[in-house]
Amino acid sequence: MSELDVVTWREMLAQTVESVGNAQEARWLCEHAAGLDGPDFLAAQDEHVTVSMANSLHDMVRRRLMGEPLQYVMKRWAFRHLDVFVDQRVLIPRPETETVVDIALSLATRRLQESSPICVVDLGTGSGVIGLSMAYELPRESAAVWLTDASSDALDVARANIVGVGRKGECVRVAEGNWWSALPTRLRGHVDIAVCNPPYIAEHDNEVGDDVRKWEPHSALFAPNNGMADIEAVVLGASEWLSVGGWLILEIGYQQGEAVSEVLSAAHLVDIEIRKDLAGRDRVALARKS
Repeated sequence: MSELDVVTWREMLAQTVESVGNAQEARWLCEHAAGLDGPDFLAAQDEHVTVSMANSLHDMVRRRLMGEPLQYVMKRWAFRHLDVFVDQRVLIPRPETETVVDIALSLATRRLQESSPICVVDLGTGSGVIGLSMAYELPRESAAVWLTDASSDALDVARANIVGVGRKGECVRVAEGNWWSALPTRLRGHVDIAVCNPPYIAEHDNEVGDDVRKWEPHSALFAPNNGMADIEAVVLGASEWLSVGGWLILEIGYQQGEAVSEVLSAAHLVDIEIRKDLAGRDRVALARKS
């Protein structure tokens, strides 16, 4: 766009809708380029688009038309009460995972009635959305929250997102390593709530979309042994790291409920449940250390 090609955001939005073919996506892209959200963007409809904003928008539209997921194009996405930074180093947060957080928060609240503060661990945190939602939504100073991941790249994204929870981020710690081994040994036997969204997709699952395979990190998606290997590794360490009465909450594949229940039972965990997501499919496994 040159100085002679002055357009308003109203005109730019119409052009973007025509380009991407989706009115909602076009609105999000324009809002992101303008640095305005919702009512503020509507109020700026007749303001002129700057050259730098137009260039940013054109680049995002180009990437989107090449198939890059919208969340990576904008480098942000909403998850519960948070607006988080995401890129190709981490999975895109999904609505199913919000169900996991709901259950974890309920169990954490119950645990707080017994003792306070509690220790919460988000194993394999990725962008940090599970652990940071816990930190943000639990009462301040009621929990120490640990974010772990084997990927230093993922932890860099999680660290960036700690800023987004404000003062609640003061209770959050980050540790690099594979599952439980990332944690300091002093936490062994003292974890009250452990939440994990592990890789649980079988490596040759033909239900996985081509866009997911192309853009999202495979190490966070796929696991050997028909998708069960990482689930089994997390469950194996649960009895050692959980406190007495502590809970393990896992996101699982919709066909894994029975297999995961058997693994939890073999690890001598109790009060095992498989709960469903909003689509009515098995999605969350939970169990307690007796």
